[in-house]
Amino acid sequence: MLKVIIVGYGEMFTNLIAGTLDAKCEIVGVLRGDRKNYNSLVRRLRDSIIPSLDYSYIKSYNLPEIKARSINSKEFKKAVLKLNPDVILVGSWSEKISKEIFTLPRLGVINAHPSLLPLYRGPNPYYQVIKHGEDLSGISLHLVDENYDTGAILFQRGVEVLPDDTGESLKKRTVLVARGAVFELLNKLQEDVIIPLTQIEERATYYSSKDMEVMLDFRKSSEEIYANIRAIHPWGKTFFTSGKEFLSPNPHKTYILDNNTDFHTPASVVEISPENIGMTIVCGDNKLIKFEGLKLYKKGFLTKLFLKSLKKKRR
Repeated sequence: MLKVIIVGYGEMFTNLIAGTLDAKCEIVGVLRGDRKNYNSLVRRLRDSIIPSLDYSYIKSYNLPEIKARSINSKEFKKAVLKLNPDVILVGSWSEKISKEIFTLPRLGVINAHPSLLPLYRGPNPYYQVIKHGEDLSGISLHLVDENYDTGAILFQRGVEVLPDDTGESLKKRTVLVARGAVFELLNKLQEDVIIPLTQIEERATYYSSKDMEVMLDFRKSSEEIYANIRAIHPWGKTFFTSGKEFLSPNPHKTYILDNNTDFHTPASVVEISPENIGMTIVCGDNKLIKFEGLKLYKKGFLTKLFLKSLKKKRR
């Protein structure tokens, strides 16, 4: 039975735990993001008043917590030496892991990266995959080395990107696939010899910026605009101007339409829809993008008047 330490945050972290339990491996320690993100007093208050999903999950399975604020800390290294894990699994962790740590476990430190490496290295690949119009993403379980997301690949599995996916919905499906991937990998590590596959650097792409505020450019195609709106949700927002004001579209209430109107200039407003608090606008590919349920991006006097007038017309 493999002994495993799991380090991470959020849904990826809990699914790595679930996959490890599915594989009947022993979880000898966990390090959750709350310990890195909050000081001890704030964390204790949160744990008692508004416990995070991570904390609740750990408690439900009675998993031993490692008391450290960094994966590179002396406290974490001391815990690893004492627990002597075969492998450390990492998911959704922002720190670069030092060589002093990733060389400690017998089988190494394995990161769960939510893309098909070497494509889309870097933070938040869910966003980048949708933004760039990909129809396939995935999960990569790879060895950690000196650089971000560059280590040899041990296991990969694809995840289809659906036409109406947001960053949020793609993430939810991907972390579930990660659970199954971890289960399969840990079983293989216990039974077989796995040959790590070196990543092909010529195919690598890396995106460091999250671009969590994006102004829409209606000179672009309707598909590009729609992809930006979906990709950024729920971490940030897209927006556009109406006069001197800023409005933000709802990714679940945005539609691409054929243009059967007399308007053909990009950014032309074809229709204002008071009943849906919406607008229809011409895009660079001469298609229309229809917004419903528009919300204020930045509050201003003119925006309030605009939305107030729409609501009056609805009555």
